[in-house]
Amino acid sequence: MTIATPGTRHPLRRSTDPDRLPTVTLVVPLRPDDGDADWLLGTLPSRVTEVILGGRTEQGDAEIPHAGLLAATGDYIVVMGADGSMSPREIPHYLHYLESGYDFVKGSRFIAGGDFADYPLPRRLGHRALLRVACRLYGQHLTDLWYGFCAFRRGFVELLDLRPDGHELGAELVTHALHYGLRIAEVPSRELPRRRGPAHPHTVRDGARILGTLLDERPHNVLSRIDVLSRLDVRSRLDVRSRIAPAARATD
Repeated sequence: MTIATPGTRHPLRRSTDPDRLPTVTLVVPLRPDDGDADWLLGTLPSRVTEVILGGRTEQGDAEIPHAGLLAATGDYIVVMGADGSMSPREIPHYLHYLESGYDFVKGSRFIAGGDFADYPLPRRLGHRALLRVACRLYGQHLTDLWYGFCAFRRGFVELLDLRPDGHELGAELVTHALHYGLRIAEVPSRELPRRRGPAHPHTVRDGARILGTLLDERPHNVLSRIDVLSRLDVRSRLDVRSRIAPAARATD
């Protein structure tokens, strides 16, 4: 396993061996109140071949997570927090859907098998309102927009243009995936209690940021989306989809 910090961008690598298991990079943005990440490194599944830890500061938060994503060398990239609320043991479930042909896989606390530890009523109501907006703008029925546990193909990183404030990274990644019409899967995820006590979210502020991102990223024309999908190596994705088992297709 390689542990790295964001720095210079690695060259894109691609294997010509179709039988090779895709490599996996875990990107973990560290908040000041997360503490150390030793616990996380000790619970990683064997599929994770590289870990990138990104520290967060008062300014330039978006640049640091984005630098971590750009430095990733894995075929698949997984993003999760380090506060203990997300379990690395769930990562293989996300990878299964990427290997079944999906482009972007996100965790949901609100589908069967998912759960949440601390989600106050005002935040739940605001979340439901934003989900309705996302459905009207993008035509996809998601169940969890704010949760920052997700996995995607590395080509998606080239399309990202993260906001300067760097907050609600998970919601911003999902919004970009919606904008470009990626094939999205939601998987159940259990949000655990934070290792350093409950979070203190700013519901109105965070909701306003996400709403602005949803409106800014809404698709204006289909031509730009077609062009972007061609940059994501459509041929590779179609080859993977042709090998999807019937049971996996039934979940689409």
